[in-house]
Amino acid sequence: MDEIRLRFAGADVADAPLGAGMHGVGRADDGTIGIVDAFRQPLLQFCVDRRGVWMTVDDAARGVHVNGRPVRHMAMLRLGDSVYVEGAEIVLVSGSPVPPVPSQLGNEPVDAGSDLRVVLRGVGGRHHGRSFTLERPRLVGRAPEADIRIDDSAFAERHARIDLSGDVIILRDLGSADGSVVNGQPVRDAVLKPGDQVVFDAHHRFVVEAPTRIGHNESPPPMGDDPDEATMASQRSGQSARRLPWLLLAALLIAAALSGLLLFGVSP
Repeated sequence: MDEIRLRFAGADVADAPLGAGMHGVGRADDGTIGIVDAFRQPLLQFCVDRRGVWMTVDDAARGVHVNGRPVRHMAMLRLGDSVYVEGAEIVLVSGSPVPPVPSQLGNEPVDAGSDLRVVLRGVGGRHHGRSFTLERPRLVGRAPEADIRIDDSAFAERHARIDLSGDVIILRDLGSADGSVVNGQPVRDAVLKPGDQVVFDAHHRFVVEAPTRIGHNESPPPMGDDPDEATMASQRSGQSARRLPWLLLAALLIAAALSGLLLFGVSP
């Protein structure tokens, strides 16, 4: 999982890192929203584990929304989500920079072939629930010919383009005023990977969905470094399989010993 930070929008404070465990957010003594210690009742609790980030809402919290949708008790969050609580905005941002587009790829659209597995799924705004495949370059903008059309007079006619170059998913800016946002970080051109959240015009949200090999060039983590449950289960299974012959041999020896005692220990 990428490093996660909480960014308190509009507040002159540093981003707060979210390590594994529980983190409370509430009102400080000066009335601002921020990280609070265990002695102060939090309005929100952020739980970080290997599954992701979970947020629970205290009964005293008012007006809690995630990406504009009300949340009363609990929500699972992803990088790039905006949380609103009592008028304050908190954004989950990646602590790692978004990879730039390699210079050797150039600026022209790429014929991606017909890989229908790579899609942008709308999770907020006008295109919520829709999916756009990347078997061809997709234009984002206000222009009538835009594939992902955002009908806002302040939005650029040709805002950005998303396409594939081999296994690399590319977001390119086409001269927009403010660029785009990836995992909470403002960008112009960027390489996207599965799970990234891309936001246009603050409200139009998309998640990149693709086979995990797409957009990744990393090797798998070493088996000895914090293995997941499946790995540990496999290791336990292998250990059990190795112990099984010894258990059978021990059972046979015990049975033979008992038979000998019964045979020679009983007098006629």
